[in-house]
Amino acid sequence: MNVAEIETFLMIVKTKNITKTAENLFLSQPTVSHRLKNLEDELQIKLVTRKKGCKAVELTGKGEEFIPIAEHWLSLWREMQMLQHGQERRFLTLGSTDTVNMTILGDFYRRLREEGVNLDLNLRTHQSYEIYDLLEKHDIDVGFVYHRLKYKNVVAKPILKEKMYLMQPMEGAICKKSVHTDELDPERELYLSWDDNFQIWHEQWLGKISRPRLQIDSFGLIMNFLTSEPLWMIAPVSIVKAVRKQHPVYVSELANKVQPPERTTFEVRHKNPNVATQKAVEIFEEKLEEYMAGRDWSMEV
Repeated sequence: MNVAEIETFLMIVKTKNITKTAENLFLSQPTVSHRLKNLEDELQIKLVTRKKGCKAVELTGKGEEFIPIAEHWLSLWREMQMLQHGQERRFLTLGSTDTVNMTILGDFYRRLREEGVNLDLNLRTHQSYEIYDLLEKHDIDVGFVYHRLKYKNVVAKPILKEKMYLMQPMEGAICKKSVHTDELDPERELYLSWDDNFQIWHEQWLGKISRPRLQIDSFGLIMNFLTSEPLWMIAPVSIVKAVRKQHPVYVSELANKVQPPERTTFEVRHKNPNVATQKAVEIFEEKLEEYMAGRDWSMEV
C-alpha cells in the first residue's frame, strides 16, 4: 500500500468514475485500474464494484468503511513527510481548478522547479466548492478558484483580473476586431461558467436567446471541442493565450454596450493555517507574487 494507491482510491470515492479519476490525476485509465487492483489485493477486500464495460463504479460496504482509514493514512503520511524533511525540504499541498492549473499556474510550477526553490509540492485538481471544503478540513494548504464562496474559516485574496474575449476557429470566423453577441449563432457556443458575475452577464445578453447546447468544465474539453468543431467561446486572456499556443483562433473584443465582467482568480486559505506549513506558504506566496507581476496578462487582437 502506497500513497499513489491511496490517493487514487480517494479520488475514485469523489468521482465514482474511473475516467474522471484518470483525468483529475492526469493518469491513464489502465493505471487507475491497476492501482485500485493492487490496493484491493493487498487488503484482500473488494473496495468497488463495476459492471463490465462501464467506467462508473460503486463502493462496496468494505469500501465505505475504508474511506476514513484511507484519509487518516494519507494524513499520517503527510505528517511523516514534513517530519522527515524537517528544515531541508518544505512540503505544501495545493488545490486548484483545472483551468487555473493548466493556463495560469502551470508555468509557475515549472519555474519553481527550474529555480530549485526549496518546496515539495502536492498538486491537486478540484472543483471550486471542493477546494473550500478541503481548506476547512486542513486537507490542503492553499487553493486557487474563480468562485468566491462564503465559508466561515476561509479567506480569499484576488491575485488576477482578466478581460474576456471572443474566440473562434479561423475557419468560418466572423473576422472583425469587435463582435456583438447578436452576430453569433447561439447553437455554436462553447460555454464555461467562469464565475457568478459572468453567468449574470451571459444570461442578460445570451440567455434570453437560448441555453448553451454545450457546457464544459475543463481546459482539456475546451481544446477538444474548439479545435475540432466550428464553435465559439467567450473566455479570459489566460485561456485564449493557452489555446492560441496550440491551435489558430481568431480573437475579437465584445461589442456589447455592457462588457462581460473581468474574470477574477482568487487565492484561498484557512483563517488559521497549519503552523507546520506556514513557512512553506510564505515562500510560495513570495514567489507567486513575483511571477504574477512579471507576466503579461494583456491581449492584442
